[in-house]
Amino acid sequence: MKLTNLFDKGEFVVTGEVGPIKGAVNRDKNIDPLCTQEAKYLQGWVHAVNVTDNQSAVMRLGSLAASVGLKQKGVEPVYQLTCRDRNRIALQSDLLTAYSLGIDNVLLLTGDHIQLGDHKEAKPVFDLDSVQLIDMAMGLRRGHDITGNPIENPPDMAYGAVVNPNFEPLDLQLMKMKKKVDAGAEFFQTQAVYDRKIFETFINKASKLNVPIQVGLVVLKSPQMGKFMNANVSGIEVPQRWIDEIGSVEKEDRKMKAAEMMGKFLAEIKHMVQGVHLMPLGWADIVPKILQEARIAI
Repeated sequence: MKLTNLFDKGEFVVTGEVGPIKGAVNRDKNIDPLCTQEAKYLQGWVHAVNVTDNQSAVMRLGSLAASVGLKQKGVEPVYQLTCRDRNRIALQSDLLTAYSLGIDNVLLLTGDHIQLGDHKEAKPVFDLDSVQLIDMAMGLRRGHDITGNPIENPPDMAYGAVVNPNFEPLDLQLMKMKKKVDAGAEFFQTQAVYDRKIFETFINKASKLNVPIQVGLVVLKSPQMGKFMNANVSGIEVPQRWIDEIGSVEKEDRKMKAAEMMGKFLAEIKHMVQGVHLMPLGWADIVPKILQEARIAI
């Protein structure tokens, strides 16, 4: 199932996100460790589930293996592919492999820098950036590799990209977004959004590019998380009112409070976008409540 088909039909596209385990699959238990309880909570509430690719440069089970495992369990994956760890040969090979294994949706990213992760001595690759990666992927669809050599059975997957509505100056981010659209990006998922006015400013400009946009929502789990993001995560600003509200309840009540907060915010902004990408960070069990609060059903 290609997400682009859903966008074309005018459906409000809902996706979630899970991270592969830090370890290998226990083959005695088949594929269950890949289809975690987190993914099971999302099943039936979202159209597809993003599978992160060594997110924050922390080494984990490969996104492709996890994506295939989820697909085998009936969960539609969005395979994330980053430039950080692969040169152009590996990137093309992985895309061909993904298509051959039944993957229909790919999110193409540059990737977090090595210094954010748990292998700081590793050598980053970054042979291509995200714009070049998208262009290369579209070339494969057209039947040739990045050097122009013909390939057999060109892959036909939906290619998505990422954009940051909080970036300043915004016009630079919009210029890069346009480059991604021109390269072939067919839909966008945004970085975390918490401020309606900032997002509305972004949407008013980005809508001119005429490409589907899913607003990205990262569940705020605690006031400490909000303060940490403000201090350490570039391009994301959690308003103080969010930090105060999640901190206004006891720890044991924060999960339900977070669902209420995210649901109300989504209800306010859903008319601006063509979908939502929910990043629950281990709290996938509240995704149904978030969507119910926002009055969204697939």
